Amino acid sequence: MTRATTVRAVLAAAVLLVSVLITLTMSPRLGLDLQGGTRMVLQAKDSDTAKADRDSTDRTLEVLRQRIDSLGVAEPTLTRSGEDRIIVELPDVQDPRKAAEVIGRTAQLSFHAVQGQGTPTEQKPGASGTPGGEKPDTPTGEKPDTPTGEKSGDGPTLPDEQGRALDLGPARLSGAGVKDATAAFDAQQGAGWTVSLDFHKDAGRDWTRLTGEAACHPVQDDRRRVAIVLDEQIISSPQVSPSVACNAGLPSGSTQITGSFSADEARELALLIKGGALPLPVEIVEQRTVGPTLGAAAIDASARAALIGAAATALFITIVYRLFGALAAVALGAYGLISYAALVALGVTLTLPGLAGFVLAIGMAVDANVLVFERAREEHTQHPGRSLRSSLTAGFRGAWSAVADSNVTTLIAAGLLFFLGSGPVKGFGVTLAIGVLASMFSALVIARALTEIAAGSRFVGDYRGVNGISGPGRVRTWLNRRDPQLMRSPRRWLLISSALVAVAVLGIFVRGVNLGVEFTGGRLVEYSTSRPVDVEQARTALAGAGFGDAEVTTAGAGDISVRTGKLDNDGEHALRAALAEEGGKTTKVRDELIGPSLGDELRRNALIALGIAVLVQLAYLAARFRWTFAVGSVAALVHDVIILVGAFAWLGRTVDGVFLAALLTVIGYSVNDSVVVFDRVRELWAKARRTPVAEVANRAVLQTVPRTLNTGMGALFILTALAVLGGDSLADFALALLIGICVGTYSSVMTAVPAALILERSSKAPPPARKRAPGRRSGTRTARRDPLDNGARV
Repeated sequence: MTRATTVRAVLAAAVLLVSVLITLTMSPRLGLDLQGGTRMVLQAKDSDTAKADRDSTDRTLEVLRQRIDSLGVAEPTLTRSGEDRIIVELPDVQDPRKAAEVIGRTAQLSFHAVQGQGTPTEQKPGASGTPGGEKPDTPTGEKPDTPTGEKSGDGPTLPDEQGRALDLGPARLSGAGVKDATAAFDAQQGAGWTVSLDFHKDAGRDWTRLTGEAACHPVQDDRRRVAIVLDEQIISSPQVSPSVACNAGLPSGSTQITGSFSADEARELALLIKGGALPLPVEIVEQRTVGPTLGAAAIDASARAALIGAAATALFITIVYRLFGALAAVALGAYGLISYAALVALGVTLTLPGLAGFVLAIGMAVDANVLVFERAREEHTQHPGRSLRSSLTAGFRGAWSAVADSNVTTLIAAGLLFFLGSGPVKGFGVTLAIGVLASMFSALVIARALTEIAAGSRFVGDYRGVNGISGPGRVRTWLNRRDPQLMRSPRRWLLISSALVAVAVLGIFVRGVNLGVEFTGGRLVEYSTSRPVDVEQARTALAGAGFGDAEVTTAGAGDISVRTGKLDNDGEHALRAALAEEGGKTTKVRDELIGPSLGDELRRNALIALGIAVLVQLAYLAARFRWTFAVGSVAALVHDVIILVGAFAWLGRTVDGVFLAALLTVIGYSVNDSVVVFDRVRELWAKARRTPVAEVANRAVLQTVPRTLNTGMGALFILTALAVLGGDSLADFALALLIGICVGTYSSVMTAVPAALILERSSKAPPPARKRAPGRRSGTRTARRDPLDNGARV
């Protein structure tokens, strides 16, 4: 065993050991569909500047969504109920009371000049000026009966941190002028935890003017102070430094809020300021526990289907690649363990579609191993005298560029979805990035260490039929014998692809896209039954009555909560009658119209993130390959998205949040497939620069077909098991991915490559240059031979 193999084995063992410890000692965060959580109903109230109507409530909802994301709560559900209510559902919240406090605070931040010491008056409860900005005793959202604070001139009179009353001038800046807010521990100045504020350009000038005016007053004079007020409570009122001259002000445009904060209080204040003030004050009028949206039977069926699909994929890889395939299956198991541990350690909320996508990623993670094994087969076929270990090493070396480029493009998309998206899109970016990194580690470290150790054994070397890479494989042998000229007429394939897209677009316009309740909103109804009803029983009864898309949970002390799309009164009566068959006398206890949980801003952010991700991938592929290859890859991606949406339109299936996750997965798969094919085109064209590009592309396609089929089959086994055995909860998710992967496999060869060939006819760029062997660069001299060495070798 070489030193490199030893290092890989030790590194793999260390990572696996840490993953096992995390898995055994930490519990996962489960989503609303698997575990349930806390449901809060917020009532929006009129303010001095805004009326609690539909538009202002929607703006308040988006601020709440950012605030909840900052709390670390992933996969929350926020919907507008009626004109002025917001329903917030939080999965797996450690402290619901604390979450309610942070969510309900208005977070109106303002900066005031201090006009002098004020006269003590009756103050708002909680505005006692205790250090650190302690919370008021009144419940969140309730309005106290006592007055806010007496007005003195143009501003209020409020107590400072020590309880001394100060007369304040009018607000000179608001929280809207704050660009960023971060909590940090200031050990150098001994201020403890502070909150640093960065202002926008205009607000920075106002801050300089405010501090410059305060600096004109003597040191220790109250008028030299600046009051920072949050929700009508002074949280900090620092003196302007004596080094600041009159009317000069603080030129930095930034400031620090101090106030004897604890770490949690500083972070909470930072997220409130950064998230922005609520356009409307809100009051929590109801808070209760809700059960999971999926019953135990549905979860068990999905888990069983995932295990069967993963086992079928491992068996398929073992049959195709024999011993090395079995070792790759072991590496896939390690990939699953590492990914799961990373998700748990980072606190990612696991939902059923997320777990299904995680299992699917196990099937797709086999792609890197398949790439390596197919390249090793080629090397062994072309150089039969090579040792098994040399062929395997050449396979890893030859597959490296394809593995790197395909994973880099996916990581680019994941990063942009995380930084630019919000809600479930941001969560998908995290999960995707974890899967990509764990996949590369399992293939390039764990699988390589296992296969190199096996290749060095005498048994595997003597009985080469056992290892799985000594022969070219049946698919490659058949293709070499037939030698089909697939790229002789690229326009033919583009016409077929165009026809498929036209059929899909026709379905979108003729049948329409059946948007789910997450996009359209609908109706939320809660019922009380005389007999206990299990969620699974209720869901089955409603599905039998034609409400298969309804989301059913328990709420409070055994009530049944049903969230569905547009529902008229006749439909509500039919829904209640279906529940009455299972639960006896059924009484309606709540009936509200709700807005979409995936609102306009969330959808707009998702589309912007996706568009930028596609453009960045286009630029990366153009830089790494050729602009024609980049355009071909993006054309195949657009082709796959349109066909998948059109197929769901023709089938009348619901397009909801689960479909969105499947669509994002298909996009990643499509780009990954195209990169692998174009990587081979670039390699072969560099070796034969005078050969027509169509001939080179045809040879590249034939050489990558075995890898494409084997990778696709690995994913299809899992998806088929999820679609057939996973129950209704995963049927649409599995169907979307089945269609997407089949279409993506086709388009990576029959759309991306023909499009690139058509564009190459008008391109004047020269063929790619051939890569030089390591250490053989031009201008480098060969090492001088030892005078005693005659050059003979055995």
